[in-house]
Amino acid sequence: MYTTLERSLSVSWLLILIIIGAKVNAADQWPAEPPPEPPAEWGPVSANFEEIDYPYPVKFLKLRRFDQDMNMAFMDVAPSGQPNGQTVFWQHGMNFYSEAYTPTIKALAAEGFRVIAVDRIGYGKSSKPVIPYNFNFVAANMKTLLDELDISEVAIVGHSMGGMVVSRFAMLYPDITSHVVMVNQIGLTDQRQGRPWSDPYDADLAPAGYRGILAGHRRYFPEAWPPSHLEFVRRQYGQTLSGEWPRLTMVRRLQGGMLYNDPVVYDWQHITTKALVLGGEEDGLVADFPTLAHNVADQLQNATILLYPGIGHAPQIEIPDQFHSDLIRFLTSDSGAPASEWE
Repeated sequence: MYTTLERSLSVSWLLILIIIGAKVNAADQWPAEPPPEPPAEWGPVSANFEEIDYPYPVKFLKLRRFDQDMNMAFMDVAPSGQPNGQTVFWQHGMNFYSEAYTPTIKALAAEGFRVIAVDRIGYGKSSKPVIPYNFNFVAANMKTLLDELDISEVAIVGHSMGGMVVSRFAMLYPDITSHVVMVNQIGLTDQRQGRPWSDPYDADLAPAGYRGILAGHRRYFPEAWPPSHLEFVRRQYGQTLSGEWPRLTMVRRLQGGMLYNDPVVYDWQHITTKALVLGGEEDGLVADFPTLAHNVADQLQNATILLYPGIGHAPQIEIPDQFHSDLIRFLTSDSGAPASEWE
């Protein structure tokens, strides 16, 4: 809980800081526009999010990778509605972690799905090792968790970088994957064709500033800024104030390097699983997203595509009801039928 406030803060910012301290994220209690500078009361956020509450119990899978012990955090969410016998494995984006997709997790659970939502290694409440990150590593960790939970079939959904994760997983483990959904996937081209490799260890480790972090998040939304999204900016910025920021910055740099070093563009043609390419057409992270998204759908062996006009990189935030309805309709469709017939 925050206890000191500068007199120069307006009444509205006083309210905001109280809300932040209480961890309340209601949209109508945040400012319509983010402040130009971080509020004085925004303090450090721990490396493993110890102070961030998740909506469901968090468990940890112990892993031994690259000769290191690691803990991968996950939520195993039981259906809140009539169980339908299906399990969905949710994969988050580069700037996020499982908790950020709470509304979607709840919507899926309400429709009878068991939902497994992880914080990948390097994110959220999971370990933050300095290792050579790659998508095979991530997919192997997913498979290990499914084996631990004795899950023999799963539908996989990934947003943003999570779309790259599920692309690799669907290629490697087709026998246990019933459906795959790529939501505003990034990594839609092989970046090695356009720029040279850079050494992640040969650079200044200064953390990103508030303005840079905010600008990155603003690119998700082509129209109105969702006020409650400022909480995610606060968390990311808060980690740069942590005493562990040099390690966290290096981890982030190594994760970002996956897009360059380990492209998934050659995976799609080998994916036989029924697939849906889903997302907002006005994606501010990808130049000409519609054209590249159609290319993904064309490369996949059994796929369909649904794009939302006027919507950006995060349709689950901008149009949650429509997004959840379409996602659930696809996930409950016959996995053995052509993707073109999912409606």
